[in-house]
Amino acid sequence: MNVREKLAATLNFEDCSKLGGGAVLETFYPWDLTVEKFIAEGMPVEYTAHDVINNKIADPQGLHQYFDIRLAESAAKFESYFGYDPMRRMFLQLPFHYEAQHGERPPVETFDDWNRIKAEGEATIAQFFTDENIKTVFALYSEPHKNGEFSIRFAMKGFFWFPREVMGIAEHMMALYDEPELLHDMNSWLCDYYIKWLDKIFDYIAPDVLYIMEDLSGANGPMLSPAHFDEYIGAYYKKLIPFLKSKGVGHVFVDTDGDFNALIPNFIESGIDGFLPMDVNAGMDIEKVREQFPKLKFIGAFNKLEIAQGKEAIDAEFARLMPVIRQGGYVVGADHQIAPSTSMDDYKYYISRLKEAMKEAGSAAS
Repeated sequence: MNVREKLAATLNFEDCSKLGGGAVLETFYPWDLTVEKFIAEGMPVEYTAHDVINNKIADPQGLHQYFDIRLAESAAKFESYFGYDPMRRMFLQLPFHYEAQHGERPPVETFDDWNRIKAEGEATIAQFFTDENIKTVFALYSEPHKNGEFSIRFAMKGFFWFPREVMGIAEHMMALYDEPELLHDMNSWLCDYYIKWLDKIFDYIAPDVLYIMEDLSGANGPMLSPAHFDEYIGAYYKKLIPFLKSKGVGHVFVDTDGDFNALIPNFIESGIDGFLPMDVNAGMDIEKVREQFPKLKFIGAFNKLEIAQGKEAIDAEFARLMPVIRQGGYVVGADHQIAPSTSMDDYKYYISRLKEAMKEAGSAAS
């Protein structure tokens, strides 16, 4: 069984105890400060923070700022050192160049602002988004991925993330009430953008897991109502997700921090398969969520802060999660990036226990 088959078996609730164990993966790419600490503690010097965050694939045409494989080899190099299953991380970035600094006017306040940015994006697309450029970036990964040499985890900005990013947090919240036409125009454009260009990209690589970055919740719950979710986000998922599945995407996840319990039924109704990272300290209790939604799938949910507390804390956290691990449909990983307070010895111990725990993945199904 290759690593893609192992990941699929894990997320599809199969009894991986009979298959040699479930997928052993980390939730997010490494934090550069954590990498620097690990180097100081003995990780080989070639695993520098710069090398992990910025890989060495040549990009003379500047394609990786849009067809983003900058973590594909570098994060995989770091993960191979610690014994994770081979995986390549990729992103489709948006064709816009904006960077609103704190206190400055946000890039989009009016329909005219959006039309200007949209026109700039279309010009970028005309310059960089060609069939040949897509082939140049992604064809390299096609055959080894099909052969199961690694899985692919693909990320993109979602229908809450993007408007917030260009409008500002408060302005975006007000726009839910005051600017519905503007938000719908933005998200309609975004949905069409993904369908058009992922159609071409996924001819070369069909991700095993695709996750949509939203971050639409805080410690006290979602930042929008279920009705607003359905109107501004769920409606676009319902158009996008069937297309993604038609292109061979294995699982569609949403990435959101915070407590999103109130929106889980809406996410499910819109077609989402699962969630990451399941933020423990914001109140996401994976056991309670699985009891309510037995078919829901997870990546993450291991309290990252417990890894820094040593072996006993790590063991206790695995004991907490074992019932869900045994149910299947769950790839265990940290509930965010590993903190710089973590020692490399404790991180290695966590990974050793992770490998042991995943040998029981889905065993409750037998």
